[in-house]
Amino acid sequence: MRTAVRRDDMHELATAVPLQFGGVDWLYWAVVFFVLALVAAAVGAGDVAGVSMEIARIFVLIFIVLAVIALLL
Repeated sequence: MRTAVRRDDMHELATAVPLQFGGVDWLYWAVVFFVLALVAAAVGAGDVAGVSMEIARIFVLIFIVLAVIALLL
């Protein structure tokens, strides 16, 4: 038996946003904070470099968790 697909259903399927859509933002910000940490370490601002590396590490962990969740769903 064949099921008919309504036009509204086709529109919803075509315009659906995948779960992976926002995952790249976390990785982008992790790279930004990593570069900031490298620059801060190069100019001798150790405290700023440490904080930036910690933020970058957290963002990478969030990115990995979201990527694994997206792959499992």
